[in-house]
Amino acid sequence: MSDDTIRLVTIGRILRRRRRLLTILAVVGALVGYGTSLLLPPRYTTSASVLLPGAWEERELLTQTEIATSSVVVDRAAATLDWTGVGGSELRDRVSAEATDGNIIKISGTADTPKRAQQLADQVAQQFVAFAARIAGEDTESEAAAPEALRQMVVKTNRRITELADAAGPGQTVESVQTRTELAKLRAALQQAIDKLDQADPASEQANLVVMGPAARPTGETPPTRTQLIVAGALLFFLLTVIGHLVAARMSRRLRTEPEIAAALGSALLGTVDVPGERAAYRPKGRGPRARIRRLLGADIRWDLPTPRTSGDEAGRQIRYRRVCARLRDQLPVPRRLLVVVPDGDEIARRAAGQLVAEAESDPLLRVVGVSVSRPMVPDRDNESGALVVLSAGSWTAGELAGIAEACADAKHEIVGIVLAGPVRARPTRSAGRPRDAATPGLAVGDDATGGSR
Repeated sequence: MSDDTIRLVTIGRILRRRRRLLTILAVVGALVGYGTSLLLPPRYTTSASVLLPGAWEERELLTQTEIATSSVVVDRAAATLDWTGVGGSELRDRVSAEATDGNIIKISGTADTPKRAQQLADQVAQQFVAFAARIAGEDTESEAAAPEALRQMVVKTNRRITELADAAGPGQTVESVQTRTELAKLRAALQQAIDKLDQADPASEQANLVVMGPAARPTGETPPTRTQLIVAGALLFFLLTVIGHLVAARMSRRLRTEPEIAAALGSALLGTVDVPGERAAYRPKGRGPRARIRRLLGADIRWDLPTPRTSGDEAGRQIRYRRVCARLRDQLPVPRRLLVVVPDGDEIARRAAGQLVAEAESDPLLRVVGVSVSRPMVPDRDNESGALVVLSAGSWTAGELAGIAEACADAKHEIVGIVLAGPVRARPTRSAGRPRDAATPGLAVGDDATGGSR
């Protein structure tokens, strides 16, 4: 697994080098969102408000919201609407109610057209008010029986007070006057109690629920709308593609550092060389339907490689090649012929190997061979007695490089060194000629050496 930190520059590199793939997959996601919108019919939602006069506790308001969405209320609304193929059980999923500030029950209805949504909300609100009034009326009958009996007792008591007042006499004595005064006060107190009882009607405050006007006809669809589904599909596919690239980069087993590559091949690194060229020059040369599809999607070029740095002039690049040749010559006790092993598909390494052969002279003789990483096969030892591996960093796993090393060992070739090739952006040179150091001749290639693959 790669330990590279995911930074904004990594995201920018994905967007820049995979823009064609990201665009195509975003379009596919938009089409998936459009197809999903065809499976989900449009929905419209509106609300009707019902006012509950008087003082209500929170628990009582919650009870009223449950009543508003009960099967009795919804079934009555369904029977009144009489929509074809739509019953109370289906409408229960389309109706909701909530208690808001000010003792108001907000009843919402959802339907496939704005008109039906308005009718549903209004009808459920009306049926709720009627059902609540019916419940309150039934409760009032039992609660009103006790006050009526109390009134009858008060009437009887008034009659008894009148009889007692008449029996006390016309008020000729002090005792009779006091008795008649006390009886008058008692009659007045009883009349005040009856008046207060008449004013405190137990059903007057909580039975008269009021529908606060008809529901408004909705002007827009209930989310998610078709546009939202299309945008969400495109964004989802885009993000999944980016995340997939980041996960693949974190899980990549390709070797990037020089010590890892040297350990996998079991040899020492002789140096690094620069390979100038355009971006199109490093495309894989694969053929077939899969290669054409990858080329169409823009996925035929590695995105996780860093942006090539700007190289120096031609003279500076040739100095690197000559230094590699000098180190190679120091590695060999006696001059001999060597194979330059290049993994198939590594265009950068193939160009570096060709340039390395061009810089070499007669000591030693170099010949370039391409080796497949899937089934590595190196020519048997004939005139050559050693191998020089040229490859680019970040392109091959430890297992693939170990396979190349085993193929060299099977062919009796010792790996005498490793050369890493890296792409650079070339700058115009001032002079077409290249400086030569006459005192230190470079390695050259023999008459039978070639720069191509065999």
